[in-house]
Amino acid sequence: MQKPPSPQRPVFVIDGRRSPFLKARNRPGPFKAAELAVQAARPLLLRQPFEATALDEVIVGCVAPGADETNIARVVALRIGCGHHMPAWTVQRNCGSGMQALASAYHDIASRRAELILAGGVEVMSRAPVLWSDTMVAWLATWRTASKSKRLKLLGRLRPAHLSPIISLLKGLTDPITGLSMGQTAENLAHRFKIDREQMDAYACESHRRLRRAQEAGYLDEIEVVYDAKGGWYERDDGVRHDASMDKLATLKPAFDQPFGSITAGNSAQISDGAAWLILASEDATKAHDLSVLARIVDCEWAGVDPAAMGLGPVHAVAPLLARHDLAPDRIDYWELNEAFAAQVLACLAAWMDSRYCQQELGLDKAFGQIPHAHLNIDGGGISLGHPVAASGARIVLHLIKVLQREHARRGVATLCIGGGQGGAMLIENMAS
Repeated sequence: MQKPPSPQRPVFVIDGRRSPFLKARNRPGPFKAAELAVQAARPLLLRQPFEATALDEVIVGCVAPGADETNIARVVALRIGCGHHMPAWTVQRNCGSGMQALASAYHDIASRRAELILAGGVEVMSRAPVLWSDTMVAWLATWRTASKSKRLKLLGRLRPAHLSPIISLLKGLTDPITGLSMGQTAENLAHRFKIDREQMDAYACESHRRLRRAQEAGYLDEIEVVYDAKGGWYERDDGVRHDASMDKLATLKPAFDQPFGSITAGNSAQISDGAAWLILASEDATKAHDLSVLARIVDCEWAGVDPAAMGLGPVHAVAPLLARHDLAPDRIDYWELNEAFAAQVLACLAAWMDSRYCQQELGLDKAFGQIPHAHLNIDGGGISLGHPVAASGARIVLHLIKVLQREHARRGVATLCIGGGQGGAMLIENMAS
């Protein structure tokens, strides 16, 4: 009997684009999630030498699509012209959803189930729904079927407390197992690794400075201009603070552990809206459509950690990923570590340098090693440009590829922490150097 072909084959990134990341400003943003995803995807596909119908599937990460966007991947796929025949599906791994979409596409192509896939993530956090309490929902259910006479009695039972809204975004950013908000888990890491407020604010200032520099230098050419229904247009990440300084950040009050905490709105990722896409292809697809290759997805890894220390997820995902390829940290040219909180990034760097932590928690013989700050998030990150939850994993992979090309470097790692106590990491190789 003939042996079956090897299930693994190279997977390439041929192109990618994203929307600007738009800061939430206490009101619904200009786009629904599907609208933003479509506006970022359509021009990306229009410049390809193949039709949208040539794709094998569309995979989207999204944590909180609108009620009218169920299986948002399918909604987007139909709107961008992929056709009825094409399957499309949505994945949800909290902050890692966009990276999970890429990983799912990677595995489908590597295992010969697909040749050409559009994958990415979208999140519109500004439109997270406002909910009613169970008591109010029960009252409304009774009202719906009640007669006119009974409705008068029901109105008499309605109390102001019934109308108190539940902010779903706050519920979603709170871990249901520990009862801690994501900010409180960052406070845990700050205490554990002795990271003080000054260090956090200094990191935040640097994130804004790096994003400003990248915008001025034109380094963020992966951004697609998007247009709202009123004719407004958006061409850049709008959360950057041009006046960010240590003095101004020092005036902010603790956001999660008052009055003694160190995590503030200024040293945390911004709540924002955004979408990011990459097109993944097999070698056969690149030849069939005469496609240029930007990068190769070498491998990916997922890890679980204590939800109360969820920010350490990258530490546990990156170490086995590099070990599997016999790579030390100094053989990685550039890093994208999603900035959920300054304390979380600094804690990861500290844990990788802590021999005791690495021995006890990672099973290593010694410390994992140092990640040079000069090669980490060199164009800013979530603190300065925002963290639309499901989009960030795709964004950091896309931007890492751009950085590797710009710097004529070979390898990079994109990694992020994930609410609920997980971490994800992806190893990327530049093919355009």
